[in-house]
Amino acid sequence: MAAVKIKNPLPYALCLCLALLGSPCLAAEPALAMTETLADVTAPSESSEDAGSNWSARVSEVLVNALSLTGVRYKYGGNSPETGFDCSGFVRYVFKQATSLSLPHSAMAISQIGKSVPKDELQPGDLVFFNTLRSTFSHVGIYLGNNRFIHSPSRGGKVRVENMDDVYWAKNFNGAQRIDQAKLSTAE
Repeated sequence: MAAVKIKNPLPYALCLCLALLGSPCLAAEPALAMTETLADVTAPSESSEDAGSNWSARVSEVLVNALSLTGVRYKYGGNSPETGFDCSGFVRYVFKQATSLSLPHSAMAISQIGKSVPKDELQPGDLVFFNTLRSTFSHVGIYLGNNRFIHSPSRGGKVRVENMDDVYWAKNFNGAQRIDQAKLSTAE
């Protein structure tokens, strides 16, 4: 039997990861044509084709890296898969591994970098912030698309995907930031 060569296996890999998590596939949502790729959807409008494709590759790496950590336990102050993660430690680790960018140590500090993004303009790879400790921007996660995000929740929890439409997350949403592409390219 001849092997089938897939032009861009990333959307299929994301589908597989999300299927294992029991979540609908964001990479093959009905609005996404089969000829499009996750990179086509996540690439911000950019005048330089190289910068756009570089950004798309980095966003894809962020998403795959984040999803690969599903199930790692929560640990306050944790910043590695071996020790566990708190929310900012998880986001910092994922972005460092995927983009070589060093983010600040707290959700509040991370919320100060990048560009604010309205909820209806979120793109995969954007950072989403929530008020979970009666304090604004006290929790951070990575937006996956299709109104879902991945994060390290709280004591006793594990890295997992959540729906932003769930009552708790919708009520506590504080805003979103898009990391500046220029910052990513200077971090290399």
